[in-house]
Amino acid sequence: MTAQAQSRRKLSLSSWILIAMAAGILCGLFFGEYCAFLQIFGDAFIRLLQITILPYIFVSLMQGLGGLSYNQARQLAIKAGILLLLFWLIVFAVILLMTLSFPQWVSAAFFSSALVEIPPPVDFLKLYIPSNPFASLANNMVPAVVLFSILVGVALIGIERKETLINGLSATANALIRVTNMIVKLTPFGVFAIAAAAAGTMTIEEFGRLQVYLISFNVAVLLLTFWVLPMMLAPVTPFKYRDVVLLSRDALVTAFTTGNLFVVLTVLTENCKSLFEKYKLQREKTDAYIDVIIPVSFNFPNMGKLIMLLFILFATWFTGSDMGLKDYATFVFSGLLSFFGGVDVALPFMLDLMRLPADMYQLYVVTGIVNGRFATLLAAMNLIVFTLLATASLTGVMTVNKKKVLVYVATSLLITAGVIGATRAYLGFAVTNQYQKDKLLAGMQNLVGATAKVVHREMPADPPPADDRNVLERIGQTGVLRVGYHPDNLPFSFFNINDQLVGFDVDMALLLGLDLGVRVEFYPITFRTMAEALDEHRVDIVMAGVHMTTDRLRQMNFSESYLDATAAFVVRDYRRGAFTHPDEIRQIKNLKIGIPRTMGIHEGDFQLYLPDAKMTTIESPRDFFSNMHPNIDAIVLTAEAGSAWTLIYPNYEVAVPKPDIVKIPLAYPVAGRDDEMADFVSRWVELVHKQRLDYERIYDHWILGAEAEEKKPRWSVIRNVLGWVE
Repeated sequence: MTAQAQSRRKLSLSSWILIAMAAGILCGLFFGEYCAFLQIFGDAFIRLLQITILPYIFVSLMQGLGGLSYNQARQLAIKAGILLLLFWLIVFAVILLMTLSFPQWVSAAFFSSALVEIPPPVDFLKLYIPSNPFASLANNMVPAVVLFSILVGVALIGIERKETLINGLSATANALIRVTNMIVKLTPFGVFAIAAAAAGTMTIEEFGRLQVYLISFNVAVLLLTFWVLPMMLAPVTPFKYRDVVLLSRDALVTAFTTGNLFVVLTVLTENCKSLFEKYKLQREKTDAYIDVIIPVSFNFPNMGKLIMLLFILFATWFTGSDMGLKDYATFVFSGLLSFFGGVDVALPFMLDLMRLPADMYQLYVVTGIVNGRFATLLAAMNLIVFTLLATASLTGVMTVNKKKVLVYVATSLLITAGVIGATRAYLGFAVTNQYQKDKLLAGMQNLVGATAKVVHREMPADPPPADDRNVLERIGQTGVLRVGYHPDNLPFSFFNINDQLVGFDVDMALLLGLDLGVRVEFYPITFRTMAEALDEHRVDIVMAGVHMTTDRLRQMNFSESYLDATAAFVVRDYRRGAFTHPDEIRQIKNLKIGIPRTMGIHEGDFQLYLPDAKMTTIESPRDFFSNMHPNIDAIVLTAEAGSAWTLIYPNYEVAVPKPDIVKIPLAYPVAGRDDEMADFVSRWVELVHKQRLDYERIYDHWILGAEAEEKKPRWSVIRNVLGWVE
């Protein structure tokens, strides 16, 4: 055998996995987005790993519990429960302390539909109680499968002559372990595909924007994984730190690279058994306890799951919101309960509960490529240490050394304080908050550019001469469409940083002119004078984010609604939590609400909704943001418009009262009582909605912020260094 062959044999599976991960990252950096297709192979690998997990949980729980006595089962519930509470206490302490490492930050976001969505309730009964165990197995409802297996396992405890069944379950579990071990040999190939796809698609800008969360999160994970958890064993068990980490390294690396704890459950089970065997600490029920503890504890919120709650505190910091003592209590209790379900259910629920923008969840999704794997690493170590401690306690091999315990606690506190201080110092130096969203909005351009247009800054002093032609006839004969615009009504019509008239309705006006084959001339109006401007035929139509109200219907003719906006309040960041439910709003004493003329709403319209509030009409939302009305607590706007304003003034936030969502229709006023023009515009709006992509693109651009930033190709060696592709 050659030396090279001997070297290959010496490499462990974890070494090959690390090599594959490094190769995947290098491949992703070299080829960039061309590696995206490898994601399908990574997904296929993870599905292969999942083949045996649920059946293994199913049989191992019944086997493990069925082999215990009632007294052993009771001791398992008590001692494991106490340990579980201890682990939860530790992880929440670390989560809360890590917020001390966050530097100062200011941010805002475009409107997101998630802002007005009411999250569907979680069906905990269906998730945890298996009315049909086979349906739970088929739909991968792990908690329900676990409960069914526990019930059967407990029932087996009191049954005589059960050895044949227990032996059969044991043989099945061993077979499933062998299948898993065969699939695990493919891990380097799966890891290469996952790492290459992730490194090739995650942009440098995304990583830089989230480095505060990424760094603080992963510092917390590494602190817990490689100090707090494994060192817990030293004062109470004979297990050494080195043996615990080295024996489980393959499982830890696999969990990290796949981002899936589920796939290493069988490996972790065998690792824990091997550790007891190595130290000659095996007792009669050691293996049985391990077979029960791992699958049962897997279904409780572990540290790897709960550490994700740090994102809620990050989102609070990122949005500039505040949390009081009551909010922290709600955060801890509700966060723990919500994580009995999936992370993807719990985090949106917690964002809504803590009055944080729902679109912050998009940032969490971006971090999942990195943080998800670190969280799984922590979850794997959590499961190992928890199982070792619980089994040692149940089998009587645990001995508490009080002196070592005190040293461990004191050392852990000092290390934690040092880590947090160092992280804060680094982030304070490395992270500079250069808020750019205001410039982003101010620099946006119109999408429709093929139409001739003229923008007037002032309305002519005299109205045009009388004309007997109807509006459509005059537009066709003169080749001019006169559109009324408001110069400061974000995001529908406003002047950008280049002093160009832009906005959602400006693009819609240009699109209408393009369809009519005419030139568009824009004339400024105010919301108090637009009815007069239409009656005097100064403009043919107003396209400026006008809300259709009863009062305006008496003065003007309208087209059908082209956008159903959502009523909302805009408040200072720290007050957002008080304006997200009608009952909480009504409890605010001496409440003062500002109503911009944009809304077209009278003070009396809020009499039933907020009977004790004082309403004040203001000229423009900008007056509120410029602190010209310091006594006003909030202004009424649509969520779509309010989100745009908060990009300019990021210290303010949009609050949508739930669960009763109020819609406000936006429509286009037309000249006089011209039914023909109103009908034409209505049909045109319907046509644009149903048959063209123009409206969708305009909506995405101005309301959702799509294409607001120029999307550059992902940096890669093949493009940016070698120049082989454009």
